[in-house]
Amino acid sequence: MELLQVMNIGKHFRKKQEMFYAVKSVNLSIVPGEIYAFLGPNGAGKTTTIKMIAGLVRPDEGEILIDGLNISNHKKQLSQIGAVLEGSRNLYWRMTPLENLCYFAGLKGMKKKDAMAYGKELLTLFDLGDKMNVTVQRLSRGMQQKVAVCAAMIHRPKLLLLDEPTLGLDFEASEKIKELIKRIADTGVSILLTTHQLDIAQELADRVGIIRQGSLVLEGDTDEILQKYSRNEYSFKLANPLPLTIEEQLIDKGAVFVDSLSFTMDFSQKAEIYEVIHLLAPNPLVNISLAEGSLTEVFKEMISVQ
Repeated sequence: MELLQVMNIGKHFRKKQEMFYAVKSVNLSIVPGEIYAFLGPNGAGKTTTIKMIAGLVRPDEGEILIDGLNISNHKKQLSQIGAVLEGSRNLYWRMTPLENLCYFAGLKGMKKKDAMAYGKELLTLFDLGDKMNVTVQRLSRGMQQKVAVCAAMIHRPKLLLLDEPTLGLDFEASEKIKELIKRIADTGVSILLTTHQLDIAQELADRVGIIRQGSLVLEGDTDEILQKYSRNEYSFKLANPLPLTIEEQLIDKGAVFVDSLSFTMDFSQKAEIYEVIHLLAPNPLVNISLAEGSLTEVFKEMISVQ
């Protein structure tokens, strides 16, 4: 059963006496333990959608269900949500990580004893055990982001909203946050991820939804989307440089040489590959690989369609 169901939600605003839709008939769902990347350009409606899911903005149309119950009529369902929002101060910097977790747990109605015990467990699990009593302002940016995720997890939510979780982090910190996200999903927590770093979305997400001008224009399994939008471009790797005559024949057929030992070609029909292989013989061929689809390319194509 889906943990989150977003059903035909819409939100409109008034601007200079005219109504315009920020979100139009958006449908999406997430099952337990799934990572769903919700992508779109600035102004596409991502933030408004996230705020509606979080209960911060009421939809004008449609329903949002958590565990099968409409959050408009069952406000307690919102306690199933944890959130780390980019651009927001998610932590109190003069407090320690453990103090932050206990504070946010108290806002969710947890007893201090329970919050203290689970807070220590979370911080230890996410490699912050030796930092739990150091003020947040003294931690690195990556550590601060991990503490923010722990604070969002302290009340044991079933759904975690992550907005740009790796923004501004260096490579090492980003890798640790990505690993943290995977570990959280492995525990059965559903994750709704928004990011402009499409390579991270491609690596983490089980499914992807792309929103443009308030409408969801593409949704599906990440692997299936990449396969559908992949090009028929193949890369050839050679053991030795080719004779000039063979190289010229390949160029006439559309080959683009990267260097003396590798080239790429587009094929309208896969049978054409065998013609190239025959042309290469008897020169040793190291490998042939199909160029993988890129979520960045898919994203660019979807937001450029009018």
